[in-house]
Amino acid sequence: MRRQSILHAISALALLSLGAVPVQAADAAAVKEKAAACAGCHGENGISQTENIPSIAGQPDQFLQWQLVFFRAGSRKNEQMQPIVEELNNEDIRNLGAYFASLTPPKGPEDKNPDLSRKGAQAAAGRRCASCHTDTYAGTKAVARLAGQREEYLVKALHDYKAGLRVGGGVAAMADIAYSLSDEEITALAHYLAHLQ
Repeated sequence: MRRQSILHAISALALLSLGAVPVQAADAAAVKEKAAACAGCHGENGISQTENIPSIAGQPDQFLQWQLVFFRAGSRKNEQMQPIVEELNNEDIRNLGAYFASLTPPKGPEDKNPDLSRKGAQAAAGRRCASCHTDTYAGTKAVARLAGQREEYLVKALHDYKAGLRVGGGVAAMADIAYSLSDEEITALAHYLAHLQ
């Protein structure tokens, strides 16, 4: 536990140092080249077509930067992400965050189960999800966009938070919220959020 606290502190300091340097106009070609490595998993223009891989287009800039720093520091783990983020410097992280934040986010597919969405909306209201993720679930600053995200990814993320397997920004709040969710509520919540336009 102490080691995890140290990693979180190092991650936070690294992110603070990202903001301490004035952002200069990035070479658009270099940013697109770095972003191209992301497309293999996260999809063209950051919209995932792959199961359990999140869409990153339209995610808040700070949220994206935090996640890259957490992956790079090893406090958030993923076999595919680790070798990629180890190659990123602070400028790369700033530029990738800004690039993907500027892209049009995915739109939720047609909702073919509105009853499940109603249950998900009730779970979201009962857990006050909008108090962090905003009323439209578009996210803000270091808080993730949930609207239109892949449904099975949201299910996985909530189960990971519930099991204490996922760390990162807001981990304490998310772990507390997810721990009290039933499997049925997780399914309904993910369905509701994934189908928001």
